[in-house]
Amino acid sequence: MGRDLSAEDRELRALLGDVHTIAVVGLSSRPGRPSFEVASYLQDHGYRIVPVNPNETTVLGEPAYPTLGDVPRDVSIDVVDVFRRAEHTPEVARQAVEIGAKVLWLQEDIISDEAAAIATAGGLDVIMGVCIRHVRERLMGGS
Repeated sequence: MGRDLSAEDRELRALLGDVHTIAVVGLSSRPGRPSFEVASYLQDHGYRIVPVNPNETTVLGEPAYPTLGDVPRDVSIDVVDVFRRAEHTPEVARQAVEIGAKVLWLQEDIISDEAAAIATAGGLDVIMGVCIRHVRERLMGGS
């Protein structure tokens, strides 16, 4: 597959290659929900998933936490992948900065300039409005 990748695609591919742990904010335990499908895919491809949802206790065999701030400090979060409505994302961005995450990733159709500004000011990379699963499949294939 000798296709050329744009500079942005190369950066995304490198980022995904460096990621080990992904906190999935708004992760539901219900199969068929987009958050469950994406998290399951990521887990199947070697990423550690940390569910963040106050309404869950365990998702995909991992303990769930009410907020990012409740995740034990010894768990290093690389990416905060958000499945919440845009109006909730600025608070998630603040928490992502507080826990020292590297990337704030707002899923498909979730756009928040305020959350992006908070995360960027806190030193995080921000990706908005695209699905992490679709990006990974496109850039890295089935591996």
